[in-house]
Amino acid sequence: MNTRQVTQVIRGQAATDGAGVELLRVIGQPTLMDLDPFLLLDAFRSDEPEDYIAGFPPHPHRGFETVTYILNGRMRHKDNAGNEGVIESGGIQWMTAGKGIVHSEMPEQQDGLLEGFQLWINLPATHKMVAPQYQEFDAASIPCESRNGALVKVITGETSAGTRGPVSQPLTDPLFIDVALEPGAELIEELASGHNAFLYIIEGRLSPADGGDEPLELEPGQLAVLGPGDSVRVHASANGARFLLVAGKPLQEPIARGGPFVMNTADEIRQAFSDYQRGRF
Repeated sequence: MNTRQVTQVIRGQAATDGAGVELLRVIGQPTLMDLDPFLLLDAFRSDEPEDYIAGFPPHPHRGFETVTYILNGRMRHKDNAGNEGVIESGGIQWMTAGKGIVHSEMPEQQDGLLEGFQLWINLPATHKMVAPQYQEFDAASIPCESRNGALVKVITGETSAGTRGPVSQPLTDPLFIDVALEPGAELIEELASGHNAFLYIIEGRLSPADGGDEPLELEPGQLAVLGPGDSVRVHASANGARFLLVAGKPLQEPIARGGPFVMNTADEIRQAFSDYQRGRF
């Protein structure tokens, strides 16, 4: 196997979104605007309710998918099509905004702590105007595998050990796994050679096999972009580590951004704003 090396290490920048929710913006900031097909990665964690309780009141999206993964706490979502539910700790919501949806995401306190991620994934031009849809799964519906000191929670894609996640998205063929490594444990995972991929460190310290003379040690809040290859190899420090491993097929299409809309051209962005203002979502 050709092991991928780390080509860039990014630290999230403090930002606010929604009604003032404090978060770290990791993808979608000047250092890393996107990693095709990934458009944005926000990490949020706070045990101070005033940092997040105002949440994300109703707002529109068009042209991409939003993935909300909750580690701790809960998030109530509601949209203008009548859909409503709660994402509990360990749960995932994979929303295809498609041609347009207006939704809200409001945190609900659970022992004070809210922690999780939101990832934006692009849609190809041929599918930007599809009907909105959801794929939502609670923690009990997400399979886990245990191997050699690693606990691997599989949200989408299939691991080299054969575990497949419940979310299906053939357009970008993503892999999204949450990995906890025991102290000193190692994970070797196959990745599609043409896919872009990254690691995001949640807890502990993680050392990728990067081929350098001095081992690279990643810490919480850092994202490591992985270069070309067909596998990734990492090992945890003496205190263990927890991280996300995410990969997906690049679309190699023009990206036009306009706030909550992501299309291929500026004209399509203007049309999205016009449609939203005229109540066509």
